[in-house]
Amino acid sequence: MELVSRQLLQTRFPYTSLASYAVSKTTSTRTTLRRLNCNPLRFPHPAPLRRQHHSHTIPAMSSHSTNNKAAPGVPFYTPAQEPPIGSAEDAGSPPPSLLQPIKVRGLEQQNRVVVSPMCQYSADDGHLTDYHLVHLGQLALHGAGLVFVEATAVEPRGRISPEDSGLWKDSQIAPLKRIVDFAHSQNAKIGIQIGHAGRKASTLAPWLGGTATKTIADKTANGWPDDVVSLSPIPFADDHAAPKELTIAEIKGLVQAFADTARRAVTAGFDTIEIHAAHGYLLSSSLSPLSNTRTDDYGGSFENRTRLLKEVIGAVRGVIPETMPLWVRVSGSEWMESGGAPSWDLASTIRLAKELPALGVDVLDVSSGGNSAAQRIPHDNKRFQSDLAKAVREALAAEGSPLLIGTVGFITEGQTAASLVQEGGADQAADFALVGRQFLREPEWVLRAAHELKVKAKWPNQYHRAGPPASFERHF
Repeated sequence: MELVSRQLLQTRFPYTSLASYAVSKTTSTRTTLRRLNCNPLRFPHPAPLRRQHHSHTIPAMSSHSTNNKAAPGVPFYTPAQEPPIGSAEDAGSPPPSLLQPIKVRGLEQQNRVVVSPMCQYSADDGHLTDYHLVHLGQLALHGAGLVFVEATAVEPRGRISPEDSGLWKDSQIAPLKRIVDFAHSQNAKIGIQIGHAGRKASTLAPWLGGTATKTIADKTANGWPDDVVSLSPIPFADDHAAPKELTIAEIKGLVQAFADTARRAVTAGFDTIEIHAAHGYLLSSSLSPLSNTRTDDYGGSFENRTRLLKEVIGAVRGVIPETMPLWVRVSGSEWMESGGAPSWDLASTIRLAKELPALGVDVLDVSSGGNSAAQRIPHDNKRFQSDLAKAVREALAAEGSPLLIGTVGFITEGQTAASLVQEGGADQAADFALVGRQFLREPEWVLRAAHELKVKAKWPNQYHRAGPPASFERHF
């Protein structure tokens, strides 16, 4: 095994997380680092590198100035991205709404494209690592109006998998702030989704579970199958842990945990927060009479089943700045109407949506499903989620509600996204287009979408010589 000295690495590399790096063909990276007593998350940042002045003149790009000025407000030098990457440049006529700016409270985005939160199952005790810096950094560098960090747990047992992101303790702030600082250095906006997995916790990463229905992470896999919790002791599926029913005191503690996590997110510098109340996780399962059979103040009636979510919203709104937008993600339907029993459906979502503006929610992100293994999703209709979003948006518009709507799912083409958020368009379903897997396939998706919509969009300064090409070649 070849050891590279910490001094040499710190000289050559600006990130101290590479310190005391070991190369081994037979030992995993994590094990190697631990044997070297080297936790990459615990090292302080190095002193900011001073920019060296060169004798040659830096060529001007979109500006007549030859001053390659620094991005403001970040602890390292990088050229300022002005205007933001992904901005529509003046072409004499307004671009599609998708590529027009939008402002919510104090946050202005250069376009309405949002990178959906996507779990990566790669955190170390909830701490994000260099992997996340690179993964999220490339997305921040390619023009989306907003990038969301994956679902982040408010307590250890609230993780979906043992390797999920967390923000239940202060040591988890610094790795997140490093990512936020990079996003801001590129003039990008970044948010974080916070949540609790509830009865779908302590499961293996998808590539370890073998099927779309994840299997239990037992104690040998650093799981906690004996400490999975929910509002009612009803497991999600046979291959999931049987949850313990939360007490009233534990419920109150979880509300506080959401507030504490939101406060840490503000400290990390995030621009916005999304509360995860979809896909069958704790807050989602609390909404449905199929998974919430309590008979106290947190179960039974619609008012009681929505109580926990509303308390969480109030707690989070109470600790974040007035200028910070608050998002909530819900399942517009759990796709169990065919079962005959009462379930969480579109009518329930519309009823909840009408109450959210008064609670301080600015954007409702409408997804669907995830609360029952017996769900019947209409996969033959690729607009099944945007149709839900459109129905919610139209119901709110009829009452003059200010709540904005996001839609997600099967958005892979620029024209699709543009039609879904085109103001006044017949197909308008939402105000934001959230794109997930397509960004994993092509991080530069916004730039391709703009090109196909015949809009000249701002590229990263450092990439200006590369694009846009005469035509984008789709690789997927």
